[in-house]
Amino acid sequence: MKKAVTALMAAGALVALAACGGGDSGSGDPAPGEKVTLKFQSLAFQKSTVAATKKIVADWNAAHPDIQVEYVQGSWDSVHDQLVTQFQGGTAPDIIHDESADITGFANQGYLADLSEYLSQETKDAVPQGVWDTVKTGDGKIVAAPTLLQSYVVFGNSAALKQAGISATGDSLSWDQLAADAKKLTANGKYGLGWGLKSPTATVLNLGMNFDAAFFEGSGRDAKAKIGDAELEVPKRIHAMAYTDKSIDPTSLTQSGSDVLPGFFGGKYSMVVAGNYTAQQMAEQAPKGFEWEVLPPLKGSTEAQAANPQTLSVPAEGKHIKQAAQFIDYFMQADNLAAVGQGDWLIPTTQAARDAIAKATGGKNGWEQTLASGTELTKAPFQSVENYPKWKDQIATPALQEFLANKIDLATLGQKLNDGWGQVNS
Repeated sequence: MKKAVTALMAAGALVALAACGGGDSGSGDPAPGEKVTLKFQSLAFQKSTVAATKKIVADWNAAHPDIQVEYVQGSWDSVHDQLVTQFQGGTAPDIIHDESADITGFANQGYLADLSEYLSQETKDAVPQGVWDTVKTGDGKIVAAPTLLQSYVVFGNSAALKQAGISATGDSLSWDQLAADAKKLTANGKYGLGWGLKSPTATVLNLGMNFDAAFFEGSGRDAKAKIGDAELEVPKRIHAMAYTDKSIDPTSLTQSGSDVLPGFFGGKYSMVVAGNYTAQQMAEQAPKGFEWEVLPPLKGSTEAQAANPQTLSVPAEGKHIKQAAQFIDYFMQADNLAAVGQGDWLIPTTQAARDAIAKATGGKNGWEQTLASGTELTKAPFQSVENYPKWKDQIATPALQEFLANKIDLATLGQKLNDGWGQVNS
């Protein structure tokens, strides 16, 4: 009930904003001489990105004495539940860091401000339309600015690949070739592949687009689950490598992406599949003399992966929407976006920021392949589904964990994914 009341309050706030012209006095412009302080909850967690984000905040504060930004540290592990509580209690930060798949439900419930009239044309022109589509509601409102993109890539131990005669060249790496390489590298108690799939849903859904997997038809609460051969192709291939080829270390399947790195550095396996942000941890943690590389993007029938960008949004009930959007515009400037992208080893959503990273790195240490993998990122159906976070946490993750632990078969996995949608979306 409280949530419904708050939603109505949020809707009322939106009506009030619209009545005031949608961007001036209705946005809470301060009185002359009044200082505004904005809380910015950042989910940056890697040292380099936290430092880059704090520098952006410090530079902004130095240049804008009347609009100060207060950095607040958040966590990816708890952001969804925290935002639910904050929105219900009217205590959400002025600038919210999250990802597009997670904010869909909040946007549909009226908790997020429409930034269409607040963001600058420069910011709007810098981001491709396909990426903007991931942060728009069905009626065309922009509820966030997309900042950084993640793709899933294959990292290889350069010495092990060379010793096995595996050459990681070309524009793409087929799933069949990945399986063949992993099998070739499996010998003498060592595995070809380690794959941290403790939380497997995002990996499966993103890479599923390699095989045109959709998982959902429709949008919002009217969406229906769609689980067929295409949707089960990625888990089927991972399972086959783990239990038929025995080329994936089965222990790694229960670990996080970070947990498998010691085994990779120690030679327990020669390749790992992970989000490209893992490169930053490799750069920081790899032992002296250990050489790693990023292989070309994975390809099934396509190289497509889901574009699920990190986002910056503003609560609809916020008192200073205009000023918060001004800071977001500043954050989106090429040098700033390049700094956080390079720090997190993620792909900026603007070409100008990508060019800045390419120039700064010379494409070395996997940056050429990482930036190339961003060209095939596109909106996925699950990003328009309101109860996707529920389905992910309550249905898909435990079902995929059971399948990858070899406790249920592929047909049972498909049934659980399909039937579970009805349970969480009723």
